[in-house]
Amino acid sequence: MEYHNPVLLKETVDGLNIKPDGVYVDVTFGGGGHSREILSRLGENGKLFAFDQDADALENKIDDPRFILIHENFRFIKRFLRFHGVKAVDGVLADFGVSSHQFDVAERGFSTRFEAELDMRMNQKSQLSAYHVINEYDEDQIKQVLLQYGELRAAPAMAKLIVEFRKNEVIKTSDQLKSVMKQFLSPKHENKILAQIYQAIRIEVNQEIEALKEFLAQTPEILKPNGRLSLISYHSLEDRLVKRFIRNGLFEGEPERDVFGNFEVPLKKVGKLIIPSAEEIKINSRSRSAKLRIAEKV
Repeated sequence: MEYHNPVLLKETVDGLNIKPDGVYVDVTFGGGGHSREILSRLGENGKLFAFDQDADALENKIDDPRFILIHENFRFIKRFLRFHGVKAVDGVLADFGVSSHQFDVAERGFSTRFEAELDMRMNQKSQLSAYHVINEYDEDQIKQVLLQYGELRAAPAMAKLIVEFRKNEVIKTSDQLKSVMKQFLSPKHENKILAQIYQAIRIEVNQEIEALKEFLAQTPEILKPNGRLSLISYHSLEDRLVKRFIRNGLFEGEPERDVFGNFEVPLKKVGKLIIPSAEEIKINSRSRSAKLRIAEKV
């Protein structure tokens, strides 16, 4: 089984504008597809650092003296680059999606296709799992997770039903969760609604939005002048944050303007939004919602 089929491979690495002797970071290593493409364009003096918090990804480590794989969440990018003596880099690549491997290994609990214990941890050492969210969060917390991260209109009713059900029985597995949610799963929209529920729980378990914000906030400081960001998002919550940060360096609100109405931003957009071709989507259906945005440090 292939670990992960990299999305927008050429376009994402093209966006980094690779210098043969540059220093680059792939913060979502996964199966190593993007990393291998970066290494293929680096000279002998180039350097690539990669991050992945999933222990399974360590099995894909690349045997190359120019490559270092760091087993950590990318929210700690600045700290661990400094640990390796690196203060600034020429480019950073991120593919924020769940890897095919995580979806395809049933016991990880990421996929709606399999019966599995509620897990969804990208970092298998993490204390917070889908089980804890469903069984230990109070009704308001569950409602907020489903509403904010799943954008589910029925979130209040769903949260109430989960809390009522678990008074008599612990919800341990994906099939149990589906059974509890059955009244919200019309045949026409079942897959979509389940995907939204799973997405919401997964984002909460892995603190994905907080990690994304922490990561993005560090990028202007660790990029060299004219250094590039090449970022793939898969859902609107991520993409809105990426788009706003590239536009004005903030996640909410507006930047302060001078007396002439101008404001300084750390990054500038490079090119237009890039999405997968029909051919790529046909080959890899999981790429269909991918959005690639490229930015350069001013």
